[in-house]
Amino acid sequence: MEQHSYTVLENSCIARDVYRMLLGGPTEAFTAPGQFLDLRLDGFYLRRPISLCDLQPVGPVIVYKVVGHGTAALAQIKTGAQLDALVGLGNGFDLTKGGDAPLLVGGGVGTPPLYYLARRLREAGRQVQVALGFQSAADAFLCAEFRALGCTLHVATADGSLGQQGLVTDVLPPEAGYVYACGPLPMLRAVAAATACDGQYSFEERMGCGFGACMGCSCETKNGPKRICKEGPVLEKGEILW
Repeated sequence: MEQHSYTVLENSCIARDVYRMLLGGPTEAFTAPGQFLDLRLDGFYLRRPISLCDLQPVGPVIVYKVVGHGTAALAQIKTGAQLDALVGLGNGFDLTKGGDAPLLVGGGVGTPPLYYLARRLREAGRQVQVALGFQSAADAFLCAEFRALGCTLHVATADGSLGQQGLVTDVLPPEAGYVYACGPLPMLRAVAAATACDGQYSFEERMGCGFGACMGCSCETKNGPKRICKEGPVLEKGEILW
């Protein structure tokens, strides 16, 4: 974990209530896709944890959705502002697993960390399939970016306005050999039940400190208690207690 001040280089809306923010500053603390930043916002006691979406030469990229007062304040931040951030948090995804053709599954705001994962996997020569679930076409994002990486993309929306109508589990390829997934707990549970293969699942959890001191995000696993912010947010399928 490191603490740095970052310059906001971009903060733009890319879908309904969804924003992309490019930060200028150090990237060395990030060692794996699936890690996150913890941002300090003026007027808020607790920092806001946001998943890393990508790393650019100038700094990290985050994609977030406005769901409360904190993210609403984040959406109002202008280009040139300074943000204090704890970076390189969490364990991230293990890219040494997954074989030659992993499946990446994301739901809503669980999608952003999968983009950097997909880019790293494609750079390593892996064939990547991506299944994404959204409420509607207005809520969908990063679809073109996944396709630009050369990923095979499957999209489901609840109202059928983009891709196939239904849930993300309705568009899972029939024979996945390994799964990387990120999204809300009901989605993760459904994906685990729908796929027989091993995988890594990134969990969303309310956090206090973000670096393992407060124990507020602890969960029980088959291997004992783990802190989502420290030993997670990525857990192996075989250790999860659903």
